[in-house]
Amino acid sequence: MSGIIGKKIGMTRIFDEKGVCHAATVIQAGPCVISQVKVKEKDGYSALQLAFDDKKEKHTTRALRGHFKKSNAGFKRKLAEFKGFEGEYKTGDTISVSIFEVGEWVDVVGTSKGKGFQGVVKRHNFSGVGYKHHGQHDRERAPGSIGNSSYASRVFKGMRMAGRMGGARVKSVNLYVFKVIPDKNLLVVSGSIPGANGNYVLVEKA
Repeated sequence: MSGIIGKKIGMTRIFDEKGVCHAATVIQAGPCVISQVKVKEKDGYSALQLAFDDKKEKHTTRALRGHFKKSNAGFKRKLAEFKGFEGEYKTGDTISVSIFEVGEWVDVVGTSKGKGFQGVVKRHNFSGVGYKHHGQHDRERAPGSIGNSSYASRVFKGMRMAGRMGGARVKSVNLYVFKVIPDKNLLVVSGSIPGANGNYVLVEKA
């Protein structure tokens, strides 16, 4: 699907024409420079590689320096590919938030907030083993039994246990576009999107 790279700004609220209040998220969507045009004959598929957010040359790897100099796109922090763009595009062209319209539906891909090592109650919504009475203590948030004794005498893969939580790729689907502000490169969509403020996100047309 066609889309754009953006950055999460924060959340706000929007009132519709009926006076109903909706939670909304503001995204700085673009502008993105086309750093590479992939064609089916050469690359096996058709797509546009977009580059977003300026950075200095000294902070860019040598491989990416050559890549960016070929496209004359400047040095960027974030690269992503999108399929489904209609029309003729060439390297160096700019894709802006104007590709979206009010009333459209979009999907937003981002990296969720990292929460570190968490127990089963927070990570998997367990209720804990029991209460403090009946001879138990400090067991409210324990996982309980995790495997069989005689057969198969092991813990099966995929068992829901404590571990690292968050910091994963998450996709929020079917978000309504409330506003498009081209002069400030802002996109206002319904609901929340993954990640902390300032994180990069991919906005795709649903």
